[in-house]
Amino acid sequence: MPIIQSAKKRARQDLKRRARNMAARTEIKTLVKKCRQAIADGELEEARRVARLAESCLAKAAKRGIIHRNTARRKAMRLHRAVSAAAAGEVAATE
Repeated sequence: MPIIQSAKKRARQDLKRRARNMAARTEIKTLVKKCRQAIADGELEEARRVARLAESCLAKAAKRGIIHRNTARRKAMRLHRAVSAAAAGEVAATE
């Protein structure tokens, strides 16, 4: 345990930041899973909606320094690419 007052304060701040960062990371993971599940179920409108939410969450997390900005962009692009591929596959299946 820290003895110096500033170290005690730093420990308290770290706990708060860790909780906030973990919440953001968990939300990102949940949205990505929901989007992939919607794609697998063939619900393209739902997948598009969740992909937009996920991209917004990723951008906010990157802006706050929770995840790296390139990681955020990579995850967002992969989601959008998966949604687009699913949409293209559905169009090809209906023709």
